[in-house]
Amino acid sequence: MGRIILITGGQRSGKSTYAEQMALKLSPQPVYVATAHIWDDEFRERVRIHQKRRGPEWTNLEKERQLSQLQLPGRVILIDCVTLWATNFFFDFQSDVERSLQALKHEFDAFTAQEATFIFVTNEIGAGGVSENGIQRKFTDLLGWANQYIASKAEEVYWMVSGIPVKIK
Repeated sequence: MGRIILITGGQRSGKSTYAEQMALKLSPQPVYVATAHIWDDEFRERVRIHQKRRGPEWTNLEKERQLSQLQLPGRVILIDCVTLWATNFFFDFQSDVERSLQALKHEFDAFTAQEATFIFVTNEIGAGGVSENGIQRKFTDLLGWANQYIASKAEEVYWMVSGIPVKIK
């Protein structure tokens, strides 16, 4: 198994930028794995901005669910992000939290079994109030449990606050 690093925090807390800087410090040619499904034009623009920020030293890959299909031994791999990755399973399994979580854990374990350095980026969405929307509550549960699972396997965990990394583990 490789080295696992988790970077969490709120929206626009600086998670992705910090993760990219970390990856470049660890490797002159890191791999970026995008898990996003493009839902609309506004999100497409967010993706474009992220892509523009990265230079030619990056190997860019897209994988919405089956990360374990990517065999990248010896590489530094940035996975951005767990939130969108979990969303893909959540939609596939019609909001079934247990099935989504089991599929995500299975893929995580299979993917991280290779000798590589993995930097996972995720959102900390459970820090706010409880949503009135039942589907949102289910997704918050799914992501919270997925984040806990990944954090339990990680050697390092960072929480981003206003662009400042706080080492948790």
